[in-house]
Amino acid sequence: MSTLDPQLTQQAELGKNPNWQRWLLLAFLVYVMLVAVSMIGSGFKYATGDHARELFNFASNPIMGLIIGMVSTALIQSSSTVTSIIVGMVAGGLPITIAVPMMMGANIGTSITNTLVSLGHVARKEEFQRAFNAATIHDFFNVLSVLIFLPLEMAFGILEYLSGQLVALLHTGDALGLNGVNPIKAATQPVTDLATQSLQFLPSIYPGVAKILIGIALIMLSITYMGKIMKTLMVGKAKELLHKSIGKGPLSGITSGAIMTVLVQSSSTTTSLMVPLVGSDILKARDVYPFTLGANIGTCITALIAALGVVGVNSGFALQIALVHLIYNVLGVTVIYGIPFLRQIPLTYSYKLSVLATERKVYGLAYIGGLFFALPLFVISFA
Repeated sequence: MSTLDPQLTQQAELGKNPNWQRWLLLAFLVYVMLVAVSMIGSGFKYATGDHARELFNFASNPIMGLIIGMVSTALIQSSSTVTSIIVGMVAGGLPITIAVPMMMGANIGTSITNTLVSLGHVARKEEFQRAFNAATIHDFFNVLSVLIFLPLEMAFGILEYLSGQLVALLHTGDALGLNGVNPIKAATQPVTDLATQSLQFLPSIYPGVAKILIGIALIMLSITYMGKIMKTLMVGKAKELLHKSIGKGPLSGITSGAIMTVLVQSSSTTTSLMVPLVGSDILKARDVYPFTLGANIGTCITALIAALGVVGVNSGFALQIALVHLIYNVLGVTVIYGIPFLRQIPLTYSYKLSVLATERKVYGLAYIGGLFFALPLFVISFA
């Protein structure tokens, strides 16, 4: 027994160390993301000077902004990455009015992941029907949310107004400062300045362009690995949270979905975890509906963290667009799930589509290709 005790002690110590290393690496990756957002904002300012608005005239049509957010998220497979990049673009001068539809589009684009996951059940007819039904609830909810709120935003600027009021209430800008020093700026600015100096050998606007590209690459890298680390640290707790919340009502489901998404840093992971459970008939599509809505809210945390890395005259706007994302998703859940008629629409249409896709698999493929790629390309070609 005495010979085993040192081995058990050593194994316990080895079990602790990787967790400490993961938490330290996670903190470093958050810092990398803050630096990346700062780099994007700084790069846009350098490349465009005072002409940022003219640069983004290509997306001045809200529908085009929606398509850009949607397609980029579908391609990158991460709404967190796209929304963080949008925060950096706003910091560099992208007008809020253009950025709002991009945020809405990111919500639709992220739905593709769990829909693709459902295709893994395609060999078993009944299982595929249930899985595809569960997956496409998220799609129909996000499309319905855009159909309701994009026209309202275009007509009245509701999200821009509410987020602006909240930013004013929070007294951003110097609010994060400590005796006039912003700790985040103090941590990130030296790296941004070093990158600027290192790229000065490039002509014209290219140092700015290079900083934008480096910033985007760093965001993609940091968020990808943040997600992986958070899954290893938290996915067991997330599953436990899921099972504890089943059958405790929609409010519990929405809250659990939001917390789970914060824990694993990926709404796609949260929603994709549900699909096999429904496909295997462990849960019903109606059971996972609230979790899906909670995932939409939980994914907003990444853009809010990214906004903390923005300093200077546009820091308030960067926080505003992150708050737009949060307000939009909270309002979407409140309005659509709160009104019984609207609540049934995603459930009804996802079920009907799943039956069609089960009978003819080509309908499922046509739906994925049509919604996420063909339709956007058609809109772009006629914009």
